[in-house]
Amino acid sequence: MSTRKKRIYNSKTRQVRAAQTKRRILVASKTLFQSKGFEGVTIEQMAQAAEVSAPTIYALFQSKRGVLRALMDEVLPADQFEFLVKEFKQEKLPKKRLAISAKIARQMYDAERAQMDLFQGASILAPEFKELEKERELRRYKRQEEGVKTLAEEKVLVKGLSLSKARDILWAFTGRDMYRMFVIEQGWTSDEYETWLAQLLVKLLLGDK
Repeated sequence: MSTRKKRIYNSKTRQVRAAQTKRRILVASKTLFQSKGFEGVTIEQMAQAAEVSAPTIYALFQSKRGVLRALMDEVLPADQFEFLVKEFKQEKLPKKRLAISAKIARQMYDAERAQMDLFQGASILAPEFKELEKERELRRYKRQEEGVKTLAEEKVLVKGLSLSKARDILWAFTGRDMYRMFVIEQGWTSDEYETWLAQLLVKLLLGDK
């Protein structure tokens, strides 16, 4: 076996081990956050629970906040999210694009539902969570810009509705709070939520065109 092949093999082995270590840290940390709250957990406790060293956590996540960010970002697998975004971009009909926006929100929050208690607890206990949530919501707001601009360029938005207000409406109604109130608190099914949201977005942004 050549030296180059050995290097490639060793590199892949290290990547696999790093991924396994990350997963172990995330699983252990999530359990600790749920039982003790974000502020009640230290890096040392996380390291002990994951059977790694504290420097390993710092190397992989930089901080406890970095671990929480990773937990927030992993709720919907990247390939699943990218598939929905691609579907949205390829769709020609405005109504169907808004229906896909509702589908993205539904799938995101369905995936997040198992971690909802963890996130709500963190928002109460830790300002770090609120900062991360603001970052996440800003990313979501920016991601939606292209889709709303396309609606404006197609001249299908409700008459008199500005681009900025259309962005605000889409961002607000596809937010987590709507899902939480209807699905978690009022017992709607995810299908009912998605259908309602799609119909509402069409009415508010397109005026039932």
